[in-house]
Amino acid sequence: MSKKLIIVESPTKAKTISKFLDKTYTVKSSFGHLRDLPKSQLGVDTENGFEPEYVISPKSKKTASELKKIAKDCDEIILASDEDREGEAIAWHLAQILGLDLTEKSKTKKGYKRIVFHEITKGAILSALENPRKLDLNLVDAQQARRILDRLVGYKLSPFLWKKIRYGLSAGRVQSVAVRLIVEREREIQNFIKDEYWEINSDLSKKDKDANFLAKLVKIDKKALKKLDIKDEKQANKIKSELEKEKHIIDKIEKKETKRNPLPPFTTSTLQQAAGNRLGYSSKQTMMIAQQLYEGVQLGQGGAVGLITYMRTDSLNLSKDSLEVAKNYITNHFGKEYAEQRVFKTKSKGAQEAHEAIRPSDPSRTPESIKEFLDQKQYKLYTLIWQRMLASQMASAISDLTTIEIAAGKYTLRSSGSTIKFEGFLKVYPIKSEETTFPELKEKEELKLLKVLAEQHFTQPPARYNEAGLVKALEEFGIGRPSTYAPIISTIQDRGYVKKEEKRFAPEEIGFIVNDFLVEHFPKIVDIEFTAKMEGDLDKVAEGEQDWRKLMKDFYDPFIENLKIKEKTIDKKAITEEKTDEKCDACGSPMIIKLGRFGKFMACTNYPTCKTTKPMGDEKKLIEEFSDEVCEKCGKPMVVKHGRFGAFLGCSGYPECKTIKSISKPTGVKCPECGKGDIVEKKSKAGRNFYGCNNYPECKFAMWQKPTGEKCTKCGSLMAFAAKDKQICSNKECKHEKEG
Repeated sequence: MSKKLIIVESPTKAKTISKFLDKTYTVKSSFGHLRDLPKSQLGVDTENGFEPEYVISPKSKKTASELKKIAKDCDEIILASDEDREGEAIAWHLAQILGLDLTEKSKTKKGYKRIVFHEITKGAILSALENPRKLDLNLVDAQQARRILDRLVGYKLSPFLWKKIRYGLSAGRVQSVAVRLIVEREREIQNFIKDEYWEINSDLSKKDKDANFLAKLVKIDKKALKKLDIKDEKQANKIKSELEKEKHIIDKIEKKETKRNPLPPFTTSTLQQAAGNRLGYSSKQTMMIAQQLYEGVQLGQGGAVGLITYMRTDSLNLSKDSLEVAKNYITNHFGKEYAEQRVFKTKSKGAQEAHEAIRPSDPSRTPESIKEFLDQKQYKLYTLIWQRMLASQMASAISDLTTIEIAAGKYTLRSSGSTIKFEGFLKVYPIKSEETTFPELKEKEELKLLKVLAEQHFTQPPARYNEAGLVKALEEFGIGRPSTYAPIISTIQDRGYVKKEEKRFAPEEIGFIVNDFLVEHFPKIVDIEFTAKMEGDLDKVAEGEQDWRKLMKDFYDPFIENLKIKEKTIDKKAITEEKTDEKCDACGSPMIIKLGRFGKFMACTNYPTCKTTKPMGDEKKLIEEFSDEVCEKCGKPMVVKHGRFGAFLGCSGYPECKTIKSISKPTGVKCPECGKGDIVEKKSKAGRNFYGCNNYPECKFAMWQKPTGEKCTKCGSLMAFAAKDKQICSNKECKHEKEG
């Protein structure tokens, strides 16, 4: 009996696949990459065709030895890592480690088979085993080129930042572009000048009925009103008083049928965006849960099965079998009129159309049918994927749209409303929208004016990026690929360049400094178009249209030449120090602004003779605010310190006295529960911001969103900021929302 060895990346995947096969197969895991570039040195020979120097990592040596031992006794070696570039590279490295014959000419080396599959089901695995292929060396070259590019930038530019700015900083070919997007958005917000404008609405009803609706002022003297045309209260009140005197008569009623088409099934980026917006999951969390669903979940006595297709993809393609199963399910459960087979074409450059979109491995397997076998997060993500794929194969939603134009002297007002006529895909994948119904109305009918509303507004700056928005921007600019979005977002936070405030990214002081430095001195590294072009060139390598070594040389030669010039011409003090008009309180020497671990501070130029320093910015405000605080245990002054989760108060008598106290940001909102304390911003043990009563532990009121100070008009709970120009009720059972 011949022995066969299948090697995959993950032990969970190995366990799931082994249950589908007979005893002639041994399924083992490589636990990801066994070989990589060395950590202690560059590991790339830039003088000889950028030849990489791969080493087996210390943690992988035991696994490599075990796989070699098992492979010796097997007649057939099957490489079954993931189907993307990273997976192809893992398979290639395994072939090198095990000494397999890549040329198909050796008489001494063992041969191999390469198999790929979109889903981990028995049918998919057996089909893959019947249709093996050889390694795609173009995909291997593309992964290798990306790895070497990132290594060249990281290992050459990061030490340069240590010398010229501060030790411990890093630069990355793609992470630096992501930081630039966040920094530039922040500057847009900082430089934004808000404009006041007013909106006028008439609250109307039929003369003989109470059912009312709002109509917005859209024209004056038949000229369309622009957003900022009504500039102040005086102008608004003049229009309001004139409208109050006018008869409101229906001039025109238009009715038309509108269609809303379903969205395509998920790609990696759209899954991360939807999971972020709908479920509140981070990109990293989304990919971790998706990996679990893909690799296999134990479904009772039925054994483990992969519930979704491969989760790193930019393809919108769906297999014929899955389309047929979806069609049958939709027809049987909702009716024939709900089914409509659709084919979606991806707009992403370099997308692998042979791959599939993210879908349930069996579209007839409903979330409810397997709910008992999933944890809450797995269940929610599976439900989202199932709904999106099924909806993509359903009929359009049909609504009746009614638009009413109302004449009031020289003013024209408009009111629009829609009602759903046929749910279509919305039956499975609901999208939030408000229905508006009108009473029976006819043209030339005079309406009853209840009141005229004049509302003040201000233009809003663009919102900071949240995770979903940043992933969308990276994809739209062509930066990164499905496997890189989540690591990019994790890296820029881990490096301390950006932080999350109320689920949105804000640059840290060092993020501004490093970004500005790179923009000025290494513009190509942070240039969006250049980075996107490089991604396109890597795609060409994957398609066999470009030589990866030439790509490396074209990038590296000008990069290293520029680095040599900057080594000589950039003065560290010009970047990290700034002159001021202030004099040192201790010795009278000039003070300069320097960059420290926690941001900027003032220091005496007479250092080291005089070691006087002064805090700046937020640090200065904190010290001033808490200058009178004393330790409750020993009576010594409390001082502002910094830890993993930001600033806190610590006793100046440390280490004899280890008393600490959290620093809370006030919101200006009184606690609705006890009425004594104030709501302040706090941090959870996981580092997440939340808002709670400062009278804790006597009062344990807490909420995740920042309170606005207003109360819900429906249930009386606090309203909270949810997104740009939007507030929601903090009571989960009350779903009241409002603009503003």
